[in-house]
Amino acid sequence: MKRKINYIGGVDVAITRDSLVGCIGVFEFPGLKLVDSAWSRAPVEFPYIPGFLSFREIPVLLKCWNRIKRKPDLILVDGQGIAHPRSLGLATHLGILLNRPTIGCAKSHLYGEYRIPGEKKGSYALLKKGEKKLGLVLRTRDRINPLFVSPGHLVDFNDCRKYVLATAVKYRIPEPIRFAHKTAGEKARQLNV
Repeated sequence: MKRKINYIGGVDVAITRDSLVGCIGVFEFPGLKLVDSAWSRAPVEFPYIPGFLSFREIPVLLKCWNRIKRKPDLILVDGQGIAHPRSLGLATHLGILLNRPTIGCAKSHLYGEYRIPGEKKGSYALLKKGEKKLGLVLRTRDRINPLFVSPGHLVDFNDCRKYVLATAVKYRIPEPIRFAHKTAGEKARQLNV
């Protein structure tokens, strides 16, 4: 990626009984200080269909995007990038719509074959379908389950490894996604009361 990264965003979506709650957190990079955030609520307008998650979650994430003042240079997404049966996971779809670099950071495997990486932080194995490279199975902490990391939009595999490792400082999940996950979950619980 040729652009300088000063701000990294993280996005995630939680669900209530009848709506989706999205959040975006924007962090300085490399210091990882929170500089902006927004959350939003939207009705569920698209059913849950495996492989089509982006059509369900994109509307609430776009509402969040429109509410932040500090637009990130790179967005980390709790979801798949090109490691998807149609090469169009949530991270790819969002990146194309916003014309921003995005990286998919999924907690679980969706598509492709891989071997388990080494036990040390930074170890990785390729995620592939046949000879096609889809992403990395990346260990972000010693002896903790790896993440399934794949390019979303305007990034390469080296960018994925570099920025995910640089933002996963204390926990398995990168800090920007962790913030978005926690905030969206808290708001969803409040709305469920």
